[in-house]
Amino acid sequence: MSRLVVHGARKIDAAGLVDEFWFTAEGAHITATGSGTGWHAAAREPGAEVVDAGGHWLTPGFIDLHCHGGGGHPYDDGREEMLAALATHRAHGTTRSLISHVANPLASLRESLRLVAELTVADPLVLGSHLEGPFLNRERRGAHDEAFLRDPGPEMVEELIGAARGTLRTATIAPELPNALESIGVLIEAGVVVGVGHTTADYAQAARAFDVGARLLTHAFNAMNGIHHRAPGPVVAAIDNPEVTLELILDGLHVDPSVARLLFTAAPGRVALVTDAMAAAGASDGDYRLGGLNVTVKEGLAVLSGTSTIAGSTLTQDVALRNAVTRVGLDPVAAVAALTHAPAKVLGEDHRLGRLHEGYLADAVILDHEWRVQRVIADGASLV
Repeated sequence: MSRLVVHGARKIDAAGLVDEFWFTAEGAHITATGSGTGWHAAAREPGAEVVDAGGHWLTPGFIDLHCHGGGGHPYDDGREEMLAALATHRAHGTTRSLISHVANPLASLRESLRLVAELTVADPLVLGSHLEGPFLNRERRGAHDEAFLRDPGPEMVEELIGAARGTLRTATIAPELPNALESIGVLIEAGVVVGVGHTTADYAQAARAFDVGARLLTHAFNAMNGIHHRAPGPVVAAIDNPEVTLELILDGLHVDPSVARLLFTAAPGRVALVTDAMAAAGASDGDYRLGGLNVTVKEGLAVLSGTSTIAGSTLTQDVALRNAVTRVGLDPVAAVAALTHAPAKVLGEDHRLGRLHEGYLADAVILDHEWRVQRVIADGASLV
């Protein structure tokens, strides 16, 4: 079994900041942590790989709940494209990912869910699927093809759950649609975390969905009603329910940093930074596809071609972290927790992911003082 020793770091996770931090890992798991020189004995053992962090930041591996591709590759175009896109995001510190699916014909969605189910067996860094479409409100569809949107129904939902073979982890539903609350119940019974999103729901409708068990707000503020002083809407409904985690795309384009600051203040510990990235993340400007729609990317902004409708992002999680600290002014502990502990918690994975602690999986990112990735470790092995 491989042995890894990382030392000389400024550790930062949801538990706080520790200087001169070290950890050891045997295989995929962290076996010991500390500060100072306690790592020396482990480093002398035969076969140990020793990594000197050089006083740089050390965080848990980032977790992305919501992503559609990267590096020029979309997630909805087959296994090889998925793998290439994953490699791009892993180079930017995302060690565990959900594969998000836009609205497509049901047969295509079943095939995509099946592919991800197979991929989770071959690659444990893939946590499963996020079904963003097709149960979305047409008025708030964003970059989802209207032709493929459907009202939810229990039988249809069960069909998609079955195709995923236990790997459907999250699903987005507009709760005002017919049969939505019943379908939310079917998803929850199958162990799927339900998100409210792409919705015209008011406060009461969103609150009802959270009351029946929805536990996620899909990309807060985007593709939903905003906060009005007489119509608080789904964002405030999510803030008001302490069991709900709120996704946030922190690229400076989807949500203004000042509004992001308000969200972190209103829902401390419950904001999960996501990329909602499409194929252009980590790639160049140009023309791309997102599901069945054409997307144009210019100066990092992705829009449906010929419109001003934002079509995902070109964000990577390391940039989201940097934006949280430098543009929002967030405390680094809270910023790192939003990329690590918060997403792990909503998935029920916070017993093994999201912290640098004994018994947890050895996922870690070393970043320089400008929050730029220097090294990525997953399951105790270096990826970058």
